[in-house]
Amino acid sequence: MAFNGSTYSKTYTSFSGADIVATFGNVVVGELQSITYSVTREKAPIYTMGSPNPRSFSRGKRGIAGSMVFTVFDRSALHSVKEQSEISAHGLNTTGVAEFGDTPEGVHTVSNISEGSAVDKWKNPRKPVYTDEVPPFDVSITFLNEYGQSAAMTIYGVECLNEGMGMSVDDITTEKAVTFIARDIEDIEANAYEDID
Repeated sequence: MAFNGSTYSKTYTSFSGADIVATFGNVVVGELQSITYSVTREKAPIYTMGSPNPRSFSRGKRGIAGSMVFTVFDRSALHSVKEQSEISAHGLNTTGVAEFGDTPEGVHTVSNISEGSAVDKWKNPRKPVYTDEVPPFDVSITFLNEYGQSAAMTIYGVECLNEGMGMSVDDITTEKAVTFIARDIEDIEANAYEDID
């Protein structure tokens, strides 16, 4: 007979940081110490003559942004993510034609540019050097506690903006902070509890 637990273990579920695993694209990132996000949206009141109170509220653009803090070991915090990423050069694909549609007049393709030029070197994919060069990726956060209860959430289209790191004789660990923007968020959702036989 399997242990089914008590009623309390099936209802009120919580997760600690030790129950959380973050995956960037298809790379598990063990260095992630914390991640925060915020969703903001422009909303403005609409007024008409004869009333000091707003008649309605206009809804505008939405922005998703946040920050991540990584523990730094003997390599860059996002080293594994950078190693599995490739970026092309400044809007040029492998044929050298601008990726934004047809080639406009006066724009040269890579085949028309002499060997050894800067643009010629850009045509080959390369590894990102800075965190802001990493292509957009999804951050999947999975939760699983010792009772077998789980949950998950996803932040879609994450693009890194700023990064910063500092060292001090007063710090016992070294941390790197990265700010990001994102396209969408799928909020945390608990998976249905299933009895294990």
